Amino acid sequence: MKARPEKYRAPWWLPGGHLQTIAAAFALAPRIAWRRERWDTPDGDFIDLDWAEANGETGAGPLIALFHGLEGSSNSPYARAIAAQAVAEGWRCVVPHFRGCSGELNRLSRAYHSGDSAELDWILQRLGARYAPGGVLYAVGISLGGNALLKLLGEKGAAINLRKAAAISAPLDLAAAGRALDRGFSRELYTRIFLKTLKKKTFEKIRRQNIPIDAMRLSKARTFWEFDDTVTAPLHGFLGADDYWARSSSAPWLPRISIPTLVINARNDPFMPEAALDALGEVPANVVLEFPHSGGHAGFPGRDRWLARRVFQFLSSP
Repeated sequence: MKARPEKYRAPWWLPGGHLQTIAAAFALAPRIAWRRERWDTPDGDFIDLDWAEANGETGAGPLIALFHGLEGSSNSPYARAIAAQAVAEGWRCVVPHFRGCSGELNRLSRAYHSGDSAELDWILQRLGARYAPGGVLYAVGISLGGNALLKLLGEKGAAINLRKAAAISAPLDLAAAGRALDRGFSRELYTRIFLKTLKKKTFEKIRRQNIPIDAMRLSKARTFWEFDDTVTAPLHGFLGADDYWARSSSAPWLPRISIPTLVINARNDPFMPEAALDALGEVPANVVLEFPHSGGHAGFPGRDRWLARRVFQFLSSP
């Protein structure tokens, strides 16, 4: 008999999406003995991938590719928790870092963005060919990585070389997420923290590469819309922030996903309004939408690392 998935309920002492988000971000996470590998990209750049393998056995067991969130890395608590769960079950986990997120600035003027499904496609194709030739390849995306993954799944349909996938706290509607983050408490907390590192990297690229970015406008950017309109859009071929958000959102692609896919978003996620979740259209039976009332953003703290266990339960089920 198939076990029913355990529903998430936040601990009573962590009320509200903000506290649940913050608690998860600072939660103790397992230590992982990552093994780093560097790949050169087809356009002359590089990415770094961190590997976690049971007993150090390269090439043994199913493989999970975990795509991190905005300014995340293999050191993010969610990445370490999921990697530890995978290794404990005899699986392998690899975290491909988006460009500039592995601790070293990438070579090119471009960086990474929420809709960069082509980059994920290249990574998964190479992983499948080199490390999972039998087709036992899975993918998990968190926040920005989840949005890009879902977009790719919809674009590729049945042609995707994955067995199953999961997306956690993905900003399915980037415009709705941007509006939520660019006002009130969220702007003062999350947006300011993210922009601090994003702007620092961009200023360093301006200094090194003389990229065509308006440094004065960048210095004045206080919202995601202003940053994306000044930096993300022009560096990645979009007409502006609104064009970037519209063309990169994954929500329109959900009905075209062909493989079993789990989508988890908390209804109290400060990054993704509940109304945007309710506005989603119908999805195929293979796309499982789970919208717990609590959990925050990329959070779901406590409950014996519920998020890692739920992801692995879904991926490993028949």
